Amino acid sequence: MGVEVSVEGLTKSFGSQRIWQDVTLTLPAGEVSALLGPSGTGKSVFLKSLIGLLRPEQGSIVIDGTNILECSSKELYEIRKLFGVLFQDGALFGSMNLFDNVAFPLREHTKKSESEIRKIVMEKMELVGLLGAEDKLPGEISGGMRKRAGLARALVLDPQIILVDEPDSGLDPVRTTYISQTLIDINAEIDATILIVSHNINLARTVPDNIGMLFRRHLVMFGPREVLLTSEEPVVKQFLNGTMIGPIGMSEEKDEAQMAQEQAMVDAGHHAGGVDDVEGIVPQMKATPGMPFRQAVARRQERVRHIMHTLPENAQIAIQESLGADGVGDEWSPGDADTDRMYFEAAGFDTGVAK
Repeated sequence: MGVEVSVEGLTKSFGSQRIWQDVTLTLPAGEVSALLGPSGTGKSVFLKSLIGLLRPEQGSIVIDGTNILECSSKELYEIRKLFGVLFQDGALFGSMNLFDNVAFPLREHTKKSESEIRKIVMEKMELVGLLGAEDKLPGEISGGMRKRAGLARALVLDPQIILVDEPDSGLDPVRTTYISQTLIDINAEIDATILIVSHNINLARTVPDNIGMLFRRHLVMFGPREVLLTSEEPVVKQFLNGTMIGPIGMSEEKDEAQMAQEQAMVDAGHHAGGVDDVEGIVPQMKATPGMPFRQAVARRQERVRHIMHTLPENAQIAIQESLGADGVGDEWSPGDADTDRMYFEAAGFDTGVAK
């Protein structure tokens, strides 16, 4: 199972420019989380900080019990082995075919034989739907295929944490949906902790178990998907509805005069774009039929039950509706108490019932 990532009081600047400050959140082990925000809010900087490529000035990042901001270079090297990273452009070597690109981490960081490497590479390429394309060069394939090849390479060392930077970048909506489905399937397959950095609204609504949002150098909020999808916070509501009305502007922030002017235009009948006030919560994407049971589902439901009383009322209502009368979400179709027990035992919970 993936490991928990705990971030507390994190602050990062470049010179005199503050990127974000006092960021505190926990990525639950084995769940899929998404970090959203307008362009330029430091989402990719946060991703690079988690893996130690950038060093924040304040705060802590605790991974598998180690604060990577205080550990030695040798300890950081070992912690990085827990990670697989998919960069925006796939970051493939142009002179290598896809097989060699995917095999590269295994050849660099392990002493496996070429036959072992071939077995692992072909397994990962099959997982991302690239069997048969292993001899192609990155320049000979589409952007979507390059993304999937980058994802296969991120998976070959069996990471416990997967960081995904803008998986929809440069892709059309259909290919973005395929990448999204692949990430859910990977979570079902290897139970890794996944963090997706994105500004794609559809991905945000349908993929993650948990959602956070950066804006104006702060983490606006982070929590179970229902919290943000039902939020009345103006910046969250504006972002998820993709409308002009709200605090986000072309240069990120608006002043009060601009906001009042735009609201007056809407009141006069001018359309503000977006999908104005989407009601309810879009169902979460499920693993492809035939994939293993996605254990994150039951773990998340158990965790959310414990924190339910701390959540906003709208989020509580949405969670209760998604869990249903039997208390189990629509990733599973319970028929009776025995089925519920089997569901949670499959995810590793002790139900207290003798088998």
